[in-house]
Amino acid sequence: MFLRVDKLQIEIPAPSQQDPNAGAALQELLGGKYGEMSTLGNYLFQSFNFRSKSKLKPFYSLVAAITAEELGHVELVSNGVAMLNNGPDTGEDETSGGDISNAPFESMTDIRLAAGFFSHAGGATPVNSNGISWNNDFITTTGNVVFDLLHNFHLECGARLHKLRVYESVTDATGREVCGYLLVRGSVHAHAYALALKKITGVEIERMLPVPNIPLGNIPECQKYLAEGSHRRLYTFSPDDYREMSGIWGNGEVALPDDPPGELTVVDGMPDGGKIHELAGVPNVFTPNYAPEEMLEIASKLYRASR
Repeated sequence: MFLRVDKLQIEIPAPSQQDPNAGAALQELLGGKYGEMSTLGNYLFQSFNFRSKSKLKPFYSLVAAITAEELGHVELVSNGVAMLNNGPDTGEDETSGGDISNAPFESMTDIRLAAGFFSHAGGATPVNSNGISWNNDFITTTGNVVFDLLHNFHLECGARLHKLRVYESVTDATGREVCGYLLVRGSVHAHAYALALKKITGVEIERMLPVPNIPLGNIPECQKYLAEGSHRRLYTFSPDDYREMSGIWGNGEVALPDDPPGELTVVDGMPDGGKIHELAGVPNVFTPNYAPEEMLEIASKLYRASR
Protein backbone atom coordinates (compact mmCIF):
# COMPACT_ATOMS: atom_id res chain seq x y z
CA MET A 1 0.00 0.00 0.00
CA PHE A 2 1.04 3.63 -0.26
CA LEU A 3 1.15 6.47 2.25
CA ARG A 4 0.45 9.94 0.85
CA VAL A 5 1.84 13.10 2.46
CA ASP A 6 0.56 16.55 1.45
CA LYS A 7 3.99 17.91 0.53
CA LEU A 8 6.30 17.96 -2.45
CA GLN A 9 9.73 16.33 -2.11
CA ILE A 10 11.20 19.83 -2.37
CA GLU A 11 9.76 23.33 -2.40
CA ILE A 12 9.64 24.88 -5.88
CA PRO A 13 10.14 28.64 -6.24
CA ALA A 14 7.17 30.53 -7.66
CA PRO A 15 7.44 31.43 -11.36
CA SER A 16 8.44 34.98 -12.26
CA GLN A 17 6.10 35.01 -15.26
CA GLN A 18 3.60 32.89 -17.10
CA ASP A 19 5.59 30.68 -19.49
CA PRO A 20 3.43 27.92 -20.99
CA ASN A 21 6.07 26.98 -23.55
CA ALA A 22 8.49 26.27 -20.70
CA GLY A 23 5.67 24.26 -19.12
CA ALA A 24 5.43 22.31 -22.35
CA ALA A 25 9.17 21.61 -22.26
CA LEU A 26 8.84 20.35 -18.69
CA GLN A 27 6.12 17.98 -19.88
CA GLU A 28 8.90 15.92 -21.46
CA LEU A 29 10.07 15.05 -17.95
CA LEU A 30 6.56 13.85 -17.16
CA GLY A 31 5.24 11.98 -20.19
CA GLY A 32 8.28 11.59 -22.42
CA LYS A 33 10.01 8.31 -23.23
CA TYR A 34 12.39 8.77 -20.28
CA GLY A 35 9.99 10.83 -18.16
CA GLU A 36 8.79 10.23 -14.63
CA MET A 37 5.71 8.36 -15.82
CA SER A 38 8.06 5.86 -17.46
CA THR A 39 10.31 5.39 -14.44
CA LEU A 40 7.25 5.10 -12.18
CA GLY A 41 5.45 2.68 -14.49
CA ASN A 42 8.48 0.43 -14.96
CA TYR A 43 9.40 0.16 -11.30
CA LEU A 44 5.79 -0.06 -10.12
CA PHE A 45 4.91 -3.05 -12.24
CA GLN A 46 8.31 -4.67 -11.84
CA SER A 47 7.75 -4.53 -8.07
CA PHE A 48 4.24 -6.00 -8.44
CA ASN A 49 5.52 -8.79 -10.71
CA PHE A 50 8.83 -9.44 -8.93
CA ARG A 51 9.69 -13.16 -8.73
CA SER A 52 11.18 -14.75 -5.59
CA LYS A 53 10.73 -11.60 -3.51
CA SER A 54 11.69 -13.25 -0.24
CA LYS A 55 14.87 -14.82 -1.68
CA LEU A 56 15.92 -11.69 -3.57
CA LYS A 57 14.70 -9.23 -0.96
CA PRO A 58 17.49 -6.59 -1.32
CA PHE A 59 16.79 -6.25 -5.05
CA TYR A 60 13.02 -6.22 -4.60
CA SER A 61 13.35 -3.61 -1.83
CA LEU A 62 15.47 -1.40 -4.07
CA VAL A 63 12.90 -1.40 -6.89
CA ALA A 64 9.98 -1.00 -4.48
CA ALA A 65 11.48 1.95 -2.59
CA ILE A 66 12.50 3.82 -5.74
CA THR A 67 8.95 3.27 -7.03
CA ALA A 68 7.59 5.38 -4.17
CA GLU A 69 10.10 8.14 -4.84
CA GLU A 70 9.17 8.17 -8.52
CA LEU A 71 5.52 8.69 -7.63
CA GLY A 72 6.66 11.84 -5.81
CA HIS A 73 8.64 12.87 -8.89
CA VAL A 74 5.50 12.65 -11.01
CA GLU A 75 3.83 14.93 -8.47
CA LEU A 76 6.79 17.34 -8.47
CA VAL A 77 6.99 17.71 -12.26
CA SER A 78 3.20 18.06 -12.54
CA ASN A 79 3.27 20.92 -10.06
CA GLY A 80 6.11 22.59 -11.94
CA VAL A 81 4.21 22.34 -15.23
CA ALA A 82 1.05 23.83 -13.72
CA MET A 83 3.00 26.65 -12.05
CA LEU A 84 4.72 27.63 -15.31
CA ASN A 85 1.48 27.40 -17.26
CA ASN A 86 -0.41 29.60 -14.80
CA GLY A 87 2.33 32.04 -13.83
CA PRO A 88 2.58 34.06 -10.62
CA ASP A 89 -0.54 34.70 -8.56
CA THR A 90 -2.31 37.83 -9.74
CA GLY A 91 -4.19 38.52 -6.53
CA GLU A 92 -7.50 38.66 -8.37
CA ASP A 93 -10.71 38.09 -6.46
CA GLU A 94 -11.67 34.45 -7.01
CA THR A 95 -15.31 35.17 -6.15
CA SER A 96 -15.88 37.96 -8.68
CA GLY A 97 -16.80 35.78 -11.64
CA GLY A 98 -14.84 36.80 -14.70
CA ASP A 99 -15.13 38.61 -17.98
CA ILE A 100 -15.09 36.09 -20.81
CA SER A 101 -16.28 38.49 -23.52
CA ASN A 102 -12.87 39.85 -24.61
CA ALA A 103 -10.99 36.56 -25.18
CA PRO A 104 -8.77 36.87 -22.07
CA PHE A 105 -6.75 33.81 -23.14
CA GLU A 106 -6.33 34.64 -26.81
CA SER A 107 -2.56 34.20 -26.48
CA MET A 108 -3.07 30.53 -25.64
CA THR A 109 -3.81 29.81 -29.31
CA ASP A 110 -0.12 30.42 -30.08
CA ILE A 111 1.47 28.12 -27.48
CA ARG A 112 2.84 24.68 -28.21
CA LEU A 113 0.39 22.71 -26.05
CA ALA A 114 -2.84 24.69 -26.35
CA ALA A 115 -4.80 21.62 -25.21
CA GLY A 116 -3.19 22.06 -21.82
CA PHE A 117 -5.40 25.13 -21.44
CA PHE A 118 -8.41 24.21 -23.54
CA SER A 119 -8.89 20.84 -21.85
CA HIS A 120 -6.90 20.99 -18.62
CA ALA A 121 -7.00 24.67 -17.50
CA GLY A 122 -3.22 24.90 -17.48
CA GLY A 123 -2.71 21.69 -15.55
CA ALA A 124 -0.34 18.80 -16.27
CA THR A 125 -1.29 15.48 -17.89
CA PRO A 126 0.81 12.44 -18.90
CA VAL A 127 1.92 13.67 -22.33
CA ASN A 128 5.32 14.62 -23.70
CA SER A 129 6.50 18.05 -24.85
CA ASN A 130 4.57 17.68 -28.12
CA GLY A 131 1.33 16.49 -26.52
CA ILE A 132 1.74 12.80 -27.42
CA SER A 133 0.26 10.59 -24.72
CA TRP A 134 2.44 8.45 -22.51
CA ASN A 135 1.50 4.79 -22.87
CA ASN A 136 2.09 1.23 -21.72
CA ASP A 137 4.62 0.59 -24.51
CA PHE A 138 7.22 2.36 -22.35
CA ILE A 139 6.96 -0.30 -19.60
CA THR A 140 9.39 -3.22 -19.39
CA THR A 141 8.67 -5.92 -16.83
CA THR A 142 10.10 -9.30 -17.87
CA GLY A 143 10.40 -11.21 -14.60
CA ASN A 144 14.12 -11.58 -15.31
CA VAL A 145 15.76 -9.59 -12.54
CA VAL A 146 19.05 -8.92 -14.38
CA PHE A 147 17.29 -7.79 -17.56
CA ASP A 148 14.92 -5.54 -15.63
CA LEU A 149 17.72 -3.98 -13.57
CA LEU A 150 19.73 -3.36 -16.75
CA HIS A 151 16.68 -1.75 -18.35
CA ASN A 152 16.22 0.44 -15.27
CA PHE A 153 19.84 1.56 -15.42
CA HIS A 154 19.36 2.49 -19.09
CA LEU A 155 16.12 4.30 -18.23
CA GLU A 156 17.76 6.42 -15.52
CA CYS A 157 20.68 7.30 -17.81
CA GLY A 158 18.28 8.40 -20.55
CA ALA A 159 16.26 10.36 -18.02
CA ARG A 160 19.34 12.30 -16.90
CA LEU A 161 20.07 13.33 -20.50
CA HIS A 162 16.47 14.48 -20.91
CA LYS A 163 16.59 16.48 -17.69
CA LEU A 164 19.81 18.23 -18.72
CA ARG A 165 18.40 19.15 -22.13
CA VAL A 166 15.20 20.50 -20.63
CA TYR A 167 17.26 22.40 -18.05
CA GLU A 168 19.21 23.99 -20.89
CA SER A 169 15.98 25.07 -22.60
CA VAL A 170 14.24 26.87 -19.72
CA THR A 171 15.24 30.01 -17.84
CA ASP A 172 12.63 30.42 -15.10
CA ALA A 173 13.69 29.34 -11.62
CA THR A 174 10.63 27.07 -11.33
CA GLY A 175 11.61 24.75 -14.16
CA ARG A 176 15.32 24.86 -13.38
CA GLU A 177 14.78 23.92 -9.73
CA VAL A 178 12.75 20.87 -10.77
CA CYS A 179 15.46 19.83 -13.23
CA GLY A 180 18.32 20.43 -10.78
CA TYR A 181 16.76 18.30 -8.05
CA LEU A 182 15.83 15.50 -10.44
CA LEU A 183 19.32 15.45 -11.94
CA VAL A 184 20.73 14.76 -8.47
CA ARG A 185 18.17 12.11 -7.61
CA GLY A 186 18.48 10.54 -11.07
CA SER A 187 22.20 10.09 -10.51
CA VAL A 188 21.39 8.29 -7.23
CA HIS A 189 19.00 5.90 -8.95
CA ALA A 190 21.33 5.20 -11.88
CA HIS A 191 24.15 4.47 -9.45
CA ALA A 192 21.90 2.27 -7.31
CA TYR A 193 20.84 0.12 -10.24
CA ALA A 194 24.47 -0.11 -11.41
CA LEU A 195 25.53 -1.36 -7.98
CA ALA A 196 22.65 -3.85 -7.97
CA LEU A 197 23.84 -5.24 -11.30
CA LYS A 198 27.37 -5.47 -9.94
CA LYS A 199 26.20 -7.42 -6.87
CA ILE A 200 24.08 -9.88 -8.83
CA THR A 201 26.39 -10.45 -11.82
CA GLY A 202 29.91 -9.54 -10.65
CA VAL A 203 30.38 -7.21 -13.62
CA GLU A 204 32.26 -4.02 -12.69
CA ILE A 205 29.63 -1.76 -14.17
CA GLU A 206 30.85 1.18 -12.10
CA ARG A 207 33.83 1.39 -14.46
CA MET A 208 31.51 2.90 -17.07
CA LEU A 209 29.92 5.33 -14.59
CA PRO A 210 28.78 8.03 -14.72
CA VAL A 211 26.76 7.55 -17.91
CA PRO A 212 26.08 10.15 -19.19
CA ASN A 213 28.91 12.15 -17.63
CA ILE A 214 26.99 15.17 -16.32
CA PRO A 215 29.10 17.15 -13.81
CA LEU A 216 26.45 18.15 -11.29
CA GLY A 217 28.94 20.48 -9.64
CA ASN A 218 28.59 22.80 -12.65
CA ILE A 219 24.80 23.18 -12.30
CA PRO A 220 23.84 25.89 -9.78
CA GLU A 221 20.45 24.37 -8.93
CA CYS A 222 22.13 21.10 -7.91
CA GLN A 223 24.45 22.66 -5.34
CA LYS A 224 22.26 22.73 -2.25
CA TYR A 225 21.18 19.13 -2.83
CA LEU A 226 24.81 18.03 -3.18
CA ALA A 227 25.74 20.03 -0.08
CA GLU A 228 23.07 18.34 2.02
CA GLY A 229 24.15 14.90 0.80
CA SER A 230 21.08 14.07 -1.29
CA HIS A 231 23.34 12.53 -3.94
CA ARG A 232 24.34 9.71 -1.56
CA ARG A 233 21.01 8.86 0.08
CA LEU A 234 18.36 6.32 -0.77
CA TYR A 235 15.08 6.70 1.11
CA THR A 236 12.88 3.75 2.04
CA PHE A 237 9.69 5.86 1.80
CA SER A 238 8.32 3.50 4.43
CA PRO A 239 8.39 3.50 8.25
CA ASP A 240 9.55 -0.10 8.55
CA ASP A 241 10.07 -1.79 5.19
CA TYR A 242 12.68 -1.98 2.40
CA ARG A 243 15.76 -1.59 4.62
CA GLU A 244 17.25 -4.68 2.97
CA MET A 245 18.46 -2.53 0.06
CA SER A 246 21.24 -1.25 2.35
CA GLY A 247 23.11 -4.41 1.31
CA ILE A 248 23.31 -2.88 -2.17
CA TRP A 249 23.48 0.83 -1.35
CA GLY A 250 26.18 1.13 1.29
CA ASN A 251 29.00 -1.21 2.35
CA GLY A 252 31.54 1.61 2.54
CA GLU A 253 31.17 2.60 -1.11
CA VAL A 254 31.29 6.25 -2.11
CA ALA A 255 29.25 8.42 -4.42
CA LEU A 256 29.99 9.02 -8.12
CA PRO A 257 33.50 10.33 -8.98
CA ASP A 258 32.43 13.87 -9.92
CA ASP A 259 30.13 14.29 -6.90
CA PRO A 260 31.16 15.49 -3.44
CA PRO A 261 32.51 12.55 -1.37
CA GLY A 262 30.54 10.67 1.20
CA GLU A 263 29.43 7.18 2.09
CA LEU A 264 26.20 5.88 0.61
CA THR A 265 23.41 5.52 3.16
CA VAL A 266 19.85 4.22 3.34
CA VAL A 267 17.51 6.59 5.20
CA ASP A 268 14.29 5.37 6.81
CA GLY A 269 11.22 7.28 5.69
CA MET A 270 11.28 10.22 3.30
CA PRO A 271 12.78 13.68 2.84
CA ASP A 272 11.36 16.55 4.90
CA GLY A 273 9.77 17.96 1.77
CA GLY A 274 8.29 21.40 1.06
CA LYS A 275 4.90 23.01 0.72
CA ILE A 276 2.79 22.64 -2.40
CA HIS A 277 2.19 25.87 -4.30
CA GLU A 278 -1.50 26.73 -4.34
CA LEU A 279 -2.90 27.52 -7.76
CA ALA A 280 -5.36 30.40 -7.63
CA GLY A 281 -8.86 29.97 -9.02
CA VAL A 282 -9.63 31.44 -12.45
CA PRO A 283 -13.40 31.99 -12.59
CA ASN A 284 -13.55 32.97 -16.26
CA VAL A 285 -12.33 29.49 -17.22
CA PHE A 286 -14.62 27.81 -14.69
CA THR A 287 -11.81 26.70 -12.38
CA PRO A 288 -13.10 25.81 -9.88
CA ASN A 289 -16.37 27.37 -11.08
CA TYR A 290 -17.71 30.47 -12.84
CA ALA A 291 -19.12 32.05 -9.67
CA PRO A 292 -17.67 30.02 -6.79
CA GLU A 293 -18.85 32.16 -3.85
CA GLU A 294 -21.10 29.44 -2.45
CA MET A 295 -18.53 26.71 -3.07
CA LEU A 296 -15.82 28.61 -1.18
CA GLU A 297 -18.22 29.36 1.66
CA ILE A 298 -19.17 25.69 2.00
CA ALA A 299 -15.50 24.65 1.96
CA SER A 300 -14.73 27.19 4.68
CA LYS A 301 -17.52 25.84 6.88
CA LEU A 302 -16.32 22.26 6.39
CA TYR A 303 -12.75 23.24 7.23
CA ARG A 304 -13.84 24.93 10.45
CA ALA A 305 -15.96 21.92 11.38
CA SER A 306 -12.92 19.61 11.01
CA ARG A 307 -10.88 21.56 13.57
